[in-house]
Amino acid sequence: MKKELPKIADSEWRVMQVLWERGPQTANDVVNALSSGVKWKPRTIKTLISRLVKKGAIKVTDEGYRYRYSAAVKESACIRSETKSFVRRVYKGAMTPALAAFLEDADLSVEEIDELQEILDQKKGG
Repeated sequence: MKKELPKIADSEWRVMQVLWERGPQTANDVVNALSSGVKWKPRTIKTLISRLVKKGAIKVTDEGYRYRYSAAVKESACIRSETKSFVRRVYKGAMTPALAAFLEDADLSVEEIDELQEILDQKKGG
């Protein structure tokens, strides 16, 4: 049976992105990584880390005098889950109008269009 992914709030995504990009970090490392991009106090970031630990999205390693945090869930799995949730909520699960809306607004290169066509061709072929 597949383990259900935790629901990650928008603010928590910022913390997860640091861990996905940089690997295991201390809480202060995460604070420093986010300090230039957000106006949150260090305590706020540490609260987000604690919430993610409770949700099972982050695992903790005790290194004696400090803790190191790392992602317990894969970024790709969370992105897929969030995408499916978005399509269910906004498009009532209908993928065609969702894709059409994204494609109409996208500024795609010829290479990107070819890549999308290849994916569609694979889907068509089974």
